[in-house]
Amino acid sequence: MVARTPLFTPVLIVGCVIILVSFAIRASFGVFQIPIAEEFGWLRSEFSLAIAIQNLAWGIGQPIFGALAEKIGDRKAIIMGALIYAAGLVLSSFAITPEAHQMYEVLVGFGIAGTGFGVILAVVGRASSDENRSMSLAIATAAGSAGQVFGAPVAEIMLSYMSWQNTFLVFAAAILAVLLTLPMMRSPTPPATKAELEESMGQILKKAFRDPTYTLIFLGFFSCGYQLAFITAHFPAFVTEVCGAIDPSGILASVGIGSTSRLGAVAISLIGLANIAGTLYAGYLGKRYSKKYLLAGIYTARTVVAAAFILTPMTPATVILFSIAMGSLWLATVPLTSGLVAHIYGLRYMGTLYGIVFFSHQLGSFLGVWLGGRLYDVYGSYEAVWWIGVGIGAFSAIIHLPIKERPLTAAAGA
Repeated sequence: MVARTPLFTPVLIVGCVIILVSFAIRASFGVFQIPIAEEFGWLRSEFSLAIAIQNLAWGIGQPIFGALAEKIGDRKAIIMGALIYAAGLVLSSFAITPEAHQMYEVLVGFGIAGTGFGVILAVVGRASSDENRSMSLAIATAAGSAGQVFGAPVAEIMLSYMSWQNTFLVFAAAILAVLLTLPMMRSPTPPATKAELEESMGQILKKAFRDPTYTLIFLGFFSCGYQLAFITAHFPAFVTEVCGAIDPSGILASVGIGSTSRLGAVAISLIGLANIAGTLYAGYLGKRYSKKYLLAGIYTARTVVAAAFILTPMTPATVILFSIAMGSLWLATVPLTSGLVAHIYGLRYMGTLYGIVFFSHQLGSFLGVWLGGRLYDVYGSYEAVWWIGVGIGAFSAIIHLPIKERPLTAAAGA
């Protein structure tokens, strides 16, 4: 009788811890929009550009760190990423000009790449059995959502006791502290097939770049980045400025949500909380159903939810309903997209191949964050940016349908 491989391995547990802390910090940056802009008298677009650059650097760094992990080892790549992340946060705490913030966010973005999905999902995927891989990827992704649950509210609470500069320093210490868990992460030998072992990284990259399916996956991930980054960076400020007043005798006030600024931070937390369930369910479904059709369904649902929200007058109730609905779809695309890459192109170079696809995600993130700040300064409203997100969400839903969901070697032999 063959022993079943456990779902919760040391690699999965450590990966979850690292992603949780990394994403808690990343998800909090929207909370700093108003405090930093007000302290220095900047336009909204100035700090928005810094966050946009962070997302773009994250996208550029993802395939680099994926390749580094495959070349020098996962743990060394993670250590490098954490050190760069901490350096970016420390330097940002001393920045007093928009240009300085924008420059240092390059380091933060590369740090997220070294401690985020590209490296962690690849090592988790390799450490998992075929039976557990979809669920393992979902659990690691859900850990990022757990970080989002705590990140924005903790940052908002910390800002009531200390300056944003000191908050950044605390975050730098936190990301370095996760390195203490690395001795538990012992990466297994990738369970590659003989054909995969005989192929070099250059050969598999050439095959992927010539494959229309890889191009479709790359293009389809763009809208995910646009929507997530725009909401993470701008939703707290959007809620603070547009939402109707909190009823001082109502339910929200009774649980400590007495202002629209606190509601904005809690909204990001609710998105993360709902996404834990949504992502785990996506992992469960990804083992049983076509990943491309699940992805098309998720993008369609996001399109409907975003359109309904912007067409409805904003109240505390609609903010909460939107946060829960969008949260259930938030990172559900990640285990499905990464699982699709692993299924079609193999596990040997999954970190690099998924990292390149993730670059498209981060191009969308850059555009969503930067355009949000830019159009807000021009029109005094986020409405146009929302509608662009609705449009590209529908595009992603459609573009996943022609994907050929079978291993590349099988497709070549067919």
